[in-house]
Amino acid sequence: MEPHYLNIQNLKITIFQAYLFWENIEKNLQNIGLRLQGGVREKTDLIVLPEMFNTGFTMRAEELAEDMDGKTMQWIKKTAANYDCVVTGSLIIKEDGKYFNRMVWVKPNGECTHYDKHHLFGLGDEDKHFSPGNEAVIVELKGWKIRLAICYDLRFPVWLRNKDAAYDILLLVASWPDKRSSHWRTLIHARAIENQSYVIGVNRVGHDGNQIYHSGHSMCIDPMGNTVYYKPEDEDLYTFSINYAELEKIRRQFPFLKDSDDFDIN
Repeated sequence: MEPHYLNIQNLKITIFQAYLFWENIEKNLQNIGLRLQGGVREKTDLIVLPEMFNTGFTMRAEELAEDMDGKTMQWIKKTAANYDCVVTGSLIIKEDGKYFNRMVWVKPNGECTHYDKHHLFGLGDEDKHFSPGNEAVIVELKGWKIRLAICYDLRFPVWLRNKDAAYDILLLVASWPDKRSSHWRTLIHARAIENQSYVIGVNRVGHDGNQIYHSGHSMCIDPMGNTVYYKPEDEDLYTFSINYAELEKIRRQFPFLKDSDDFDIN
């Protein structure tokens, strides 16, 4: 009998390192839609958009929040159906009187899973405007197990620890400023190596409404710390593939996860 990993296909991932128009939902959805239309020329399994891709990283939650049936969610569902793939990214959602920085995972049939950002960025007052999520979320796509995370989560290795090899990919969407880009690049490599997983980080580019510059540096790093994809500075729409057998090979050759500490998060 063949090992199960031989039956898991390569995963084809399209990331859009986008320029975002500040607090302009209509213009962002239009721009992203046009870029996808002109740039996605082959079948893909997953399209990844940055953190708060429809507004930019804003604290005006009350004015810009939508519900789970709002304009942006309808757009995502339509886009997932049009490209016959999963679409993911984060946006501001209002639910039960609270505001969440929510990463949605939308399948072509409209089915949706979500992760609410756990570590809110206190330096930018995110904790004053949003409620934290407390659930770690792992989704599955074509046999791959994918842990969802948002931006500031990257700094907290305990929260993202790959206990019992629970995930194969750590997927981060972000609005990470250029002046701390060296942290971004270093931490993504560290998370990939220590968790023996692929790490995919999708950032934005350009200035936001607070004149904070974002230089991209979106990337995919393999479990050995090698670069699969990397793009600084410019807006970029790019599709690449990752291989499950290679992941399994690395984990068999270097069985480090089994020696990791056991712990519980309160």
